[in-house]
Amino acid sequence: MTKKRCIQIIGSLSGTLIVSIFLCNYIINTFSEGKTFHNVTDIPQNEVGIVLGTAKKIAGGSPNLFYTYRIEATVALFKAKKIKFILVSGDNGTRYYNEPATIKSDLINAGIPADKIFLDFAGFRTLDSIVRAKEVFGLQSVTIISQEFHNQRAIYLAEKKGLKAIGFNAKDISGNSGLKVHIREYLARVKVFIDLTFNTKPKFYGEHIEIE
Repeated sequence: MTKKRCIQIIGSLSGTLIVSIFLCNYIINTFSEGKTFHNVTDIPQNEVGIVLGTAKKIAGGSPNLFYTYRIEATVALFKAKKIKFILVSGDNGTRYYNEPATIKSDLINAGIPADKIFLDFAGFRTLDSIVRAKEVFGLQSVTIISQEFHNQRAIYLAEKKGLKAIGFNAKDISGNSGLKVHIREYLARVKVFIDLTFNTKPKFYGEHIEIE
């Protein structure tokens, strides 16, 4: 294969990826319009809110503001009586890394009763968290708690998986601090359509857990 042909192929693939990113982003943004909320006074009530997990610290040990703002949003939503229970869904891939337990501890410290918090230790990906919320925890309707860009993707996935969802938007991070996450989000949105096409399943299911 000639060098010119290689360049043509690379250019074609790059163009396809750019179009795919644009189209997937447009579909998800359009679908989620009117389904995410910034203010607790505006959002409808739901029995359960799902907090989508992330690490408490970033590399180097500094606080992860995405995490901090999700905790704050969850507390605000609960104290406004817009949710009755909280399902914390995150990664517990090793004994040394436990997103759900860490989030639960911080929610309790913020004044939320422990018996109102349920944990999903197998929320390794957004898809896992959404599907398990319906299939393992038996939810039919839910409020998703994360940053707006994440909520939009999660809401689209939820609707495609038969779970009615709205989102409460935690404060976002602008500038260089959030740039890497926002760039990664564009690729994650393309992955949504790949997962839906191939009907990707969660890593684990498990026995039914009642939230009450």
